[in-house]
Amino acid sequence: MSVLSYIRVSTNTQDVKNQRYEILEYARTHDLTIDQFIEIEISSRKDRKQRRIEEVLQKLSPGDTLIVSELSRLGRSTGEVIELVNELVRKKVRFIAIKQNLSINNGHDMTSKIVVTLFGLMAELERDLISMRTREALAALKAQGKVLGRPKGSLGKSKLEGREDEIIRLLKSKVSKAAIARITGTSWLTLDRFIKSRGLHDPKNSGKNKTSF
Repeated sequence: MSVLSYIRVSTNTQDVKNQRYEILEYARTHDLTIDQFIEIEISSRKDRKQRRIEEVLQKLSPGDTLIVSELSRLGRSTGEVIELVNELVRKKVRFIAIKQNLSINNGHDMTSKIVVTLFGLMAELERDLISMRTREALAALKAQGKVLGRPKGSLGKSKLEGREDEIIRLLKSKVSKAAIARITGTSWLTLDRFIKSRGLHDPKNSGKNKTSF
């Protein structure tokens, strides 16, 4: 069973050293051996593939362990972090966040089950809050007489921009749209519209994906 560490850093060299030290010290005191460090420089413009998240997930197998110095290293938003942790649980990977003193042991023990449940609730809450803020902002614009919507036939921006390759890969793996929506932290309807507007259908499956989580 492998132990991987993911380090997401700024251009500050000291930050890299600090994270490495924290992780190595944790591993030493918990009798763990780090098999590989995966490092990536922070950038809010990079998608999951560019930030090597997909590479990390592909390297991890059931029973493996992923260690980070703190939860915020996993993503650019609370929702993204929660979705990734849930994805690790589905893969039966042990996850450790040192700063938060968090250890999710494949979701099997009672503490891990409680944490995973709370993470799911937090993800749902964040989506609800985003939706509420969006509705309030649109109502305010409408009250100001602003014309809402985009020109007919144009493609609006989506939170799924930059994740096309990931979505295509999941479709080709026969993962259902409902499961892909959960993985990407969006609704089934938003995902379906994005797939259709960008022409991301897997021609071999023609949208007949059946597998779900």
